[in-house]
Amino acid sequence: MTVPETPGFVDVHAHFVTDSYVRQARAAGHELPDGVPAWPDWSAAAHLELMDRNGIGTSFLSVSSPGVHFGDDAAARRLAREVNEDAARVAADHPGRFGFFASLPLPDVDGALAEIAYAFDELGADGVVLETNTHGVYLGDERLEPVFAELGRRRAVVFLHPTSPVCWERSALGRPRPMVEFVFDTARTVTDLLMAGTLERHPGLEVIVPHCGGALPVLADRINGFMKLFLAQEQGAAPDAVEQLRRLHYDMAGPAFPRQVPALLGLVDPDRLLYGSDYCWTPEHGVDAHIAAVTAAPVPVEGASWQSLTTANARRLLPRRLARRP
Repeated sequence: MTVPETPGFVDVHAHFVTDSYVRQARAAGHELPDGVPAWPDWSAAAHLELMDRNGIGTSFLSVSSPGVHFGDDAAARRLAREVNEDAARVAADHPGRFGFFASLPLPDVDGALAEIAYAFDELGADGVVLETNTHGVYLGDERLEPVFAELGRRRAVVFLHPTSPVCWERSALGRPRPMVEFVFDTARTVTDLLMAGTLERHPGLEVIVPHCGGALPVLADRINGFMKLFLAQEQGAAPDAVEQLRRLHYDMAGPAFPRQVPALLGLVDPDRLLYGSDYCWTPEHGVDAHIAAVTAAPVPVEGASWQSLTTANARRLLPRRLARRP
């Protein structure tokens, strides 16, 4: 694999919040979202300063957990529209520096389909962000089939983002859910997509799995074995989970080294890897340290840097927005 040297990281896992969004989330009971100590602050100016300091050329913004659906479909539709228009304005105000993945008011399917059309056709979204579950509806749920059919038809980029699992009150043991629960909810919802056949039915989907795949690299063979054991009985020929996982894309947000990325490279080729900062939920000093660790780590492609490798991968995945980079 030959990778040309390309200036600037492309950050596919970057978040934003607005005062209005935080106010509505708090009113819905998310005072300490997912058990973390506080909501972060965000501004485009501060984000650009961080990007410039760390050699990040373009960041794709998305709303993180807890998403936009707090229990009421109509309110979720309004909030999804609000944050998507906010993100589109930021991207328009800073051409080449920001793109965005649109939020959808799942599990409201009709609302999600309407927002897909508006986000892509009117706002110019670069993809969508889907929480790993919404009120216990995981992504392989048959009720979401129309949403994935439309996203597959559009050959859309689908950025997955973890959130608290349905059982967090007991499973998290009182600790912040992003530490462990996010990792396993990522594996849970991707496994659900595999078992439901969603990825096979809609090969046009371009799925980004966060945080180096969560627990998937060490569970892939186990998932594959169970699929062959049980789905073969139902379908006659079991799909290959490992093959499907190798076709997905994976961002490197979180503690990628020294163990996460090497484990992921046991599952996928280097052309599946993307850079992610997780800013603004990861504070600035954490992003600085993460970039330093990534830059210093061994690169699996001779003659490449992590910057050139992940940026070349992002350009293939998101060519429309990245073609506008200065």
